[in-house]
Amino acid sequence: MYINNPLGKRVYELSKELADNPARIAKTQALTLNADKPLLGLLGDHGLFGSREWWLSIKEGRIEVRVYKGTIQRLYVAGQDAEEDDGKDFEYLCDDGSVRRESCVANDHVDLGLYREGATVALAYALDKLKKQPARDGGTNFTEVLLEVAVS
Repeated sequence: MYINNPLGKRVYELSKELADNPARIAKTQALTLNADKPLLGLLGDHGLFGSREWWLSIKEGRIEVRVYKGTIQRLYVAGQDAEEDDGKDFEYLCDDGSVRRESCVANDHVDLGLYREGATVALAYALDKLKKQPARDGGTNFTEVLLEVAVS
């Protein structure tokens, strides 16, 4: 668990999603290993996505984990073709004053109802390096892989 002392219910864990969707692991790993696409996908320098080595790299800190906490300011349906019944996104005000956006996710569909304006959220991300380096600012180019979400 990456969110220490979640204030509410842990509604999403990547490990559970991947157990139910091994094809996501296979596709992500295949792109990492595809030499014909040198600028696409994860670098894989600390293990292939979803592998034991990858999870161990997260646990031992070789892949950085960041946790963002805040209050949901609004819920909305994203995309021009989205229907009201499609997945929703939310905007939340972080404790540091920044505003972030994310999709409402849950391992159990019933938990999607916990996302509401005024709710507190905590989200943990693994910062996994991308093949394409460096970033535009000259730093390390990475993607945020959502590991866990708690909502109260």
